[in-house]
Amino acid sequence: MEANSPTTAAASATVSGNLAEIRNYTMNFGPQHPSAHGVLRLVLELDGEAIQKADPHIGLLHRGTEKLAESKPFNHSIGYMDRLDYVSMMCNEHAYVLAIERLLGITPPERAQYIRVLFDEITRILNHLIWLGAHALDIGAMTVFLLCFKEREELMDVYEAVSGTRMHATYYRPGGVYRDLPESMPKYQVSKWRSAKEVERLNETRSGSMLDFIDAFAARFPAAVADYETLLTDNRIWKQRTVNIGVVPPERAMALGFSGPMLRGSGVVWDLRKKQPYEVYDRMDFDIPVGTNGDCYDRYLVRVEELRQSARIVRQCVDWLRKHPGPVMIDDRKVRPPSREHMKGDMESLIHHFKFFTEGYDVPAGETYAVVEAPKGEFGIYLVSDGANKPYRLKCRAPGFAHLASLAEMVRGHMLADVVAVIGTQDIVFGEVDR
Repeated sequence: MEANSPTTAAASATVSGNLAEIRNYTMNFGPQHPSAHGVLRLVLELDGEAIQKADPHIGLLHRGTEKLAESKPFNHSIGYMDRLDYVSMMCNEHAYVLAIERLLGITPPERAQYIRVLFDEITRILNHLIWLGAHALDIGAMTVFLLCFKEREELMDVYEAVSGTRMHATYYRPGGVYRDLPESMPKYQVSKWRSAKEVERLNETRSGSMLDFIDAFAARFPAAVADYETLLTDNRIWKQRTVNIGVVPPERAMALGFSGPMLRGSGVVWDLRKKQPYEVYDRMDFDIPVGTNGDCYDRYLVRVEELRQSARIVRQCVDWLRKHPGPVMIDDRKVRPPSREHMKGDMESLIHHFKFFTEGYDVPAGETYAVVEAPKGEFGIYLVSDGANKPYRLKCRAPGFAHLASLAEMVRGHMLADVVAVIGTQDIVFGEVDR
């Protein structure tokens, strides 16, 4: 048939007419989707399976934390911080408590500072373990999820032993920490699920003090990290799902307000523990892992190496704490409640205790911005006091908020399946995003 025949012309006209009718497909990703990490609603515009546009809808977990803090005494809002990024609980408390301490002009005892650094790093390990397990599960690797939770459970027992609760610890207090580290760890009991032999094996590392338990964990943890790497780092499928996905150049990462592993994965050497040291981080010996390509794979490698570096810091803190007993709370009765012993035997102490936990204490007028290197990035608290016993204004600087804002840019041009990898690599938790 000749190229310019009437039949060919009619066929091409039909094809062009059909093309004009083809429209991009709009679909919802989440909030019910298991990889939407709770409450993300993402409106995607698709051309076939390629993403043209992604519009994150947030606010489904908004609880008014910043506003609620304005109506409560300063010491009542520590527990609210745990519920922001609810897998990095004590790091959130740390920023809030630092802000109050700066306005009060107090410094916690040295032992309390070491305990804070110890638990900041334990929290970093907790966060990265749940991130690695969930990220791998989203992409299709189930075994890593189970291995991560096995190690995570040990550290959750440490949280529970020191504060009485597994998640929302309220352990950091202005002036120090709630109490010193316990001399023993809770032990497993024989039951219909666990034989005496198994209980004996499980309790091997629990026979000494909490510091012994943490030290034993930190000593064997790098071997567990090596197991995760064996399963993922050179895995062909893992690399196909993460290499060159969600690439962010270093200049763009800084312009977008990235921090933490998201920024370091793009090759920017920025870690507040080194650049603006707080507590005793300037005495710690650790390295900052940095990526080169700024893709999902590099961010994975950065976080995995951070697991090892955190274990290094934990061991240094344990060594110091063993050699240096001492107070863990400042001896200032304005910010420290009386002990239970005094409260039950002395009327004045009972009144003091009651007033302390109902009315709190006045904080001098002023404003401050306290920031910590949380597992997800720079978590900051901007606190304004007008001299009363409750904040005039509280603003949380959540790292996940800036990261989520870049989602549309990171997924544009990728396939639908890659959205899951990019959400995973951002390590999004909506408690802090929605606040």
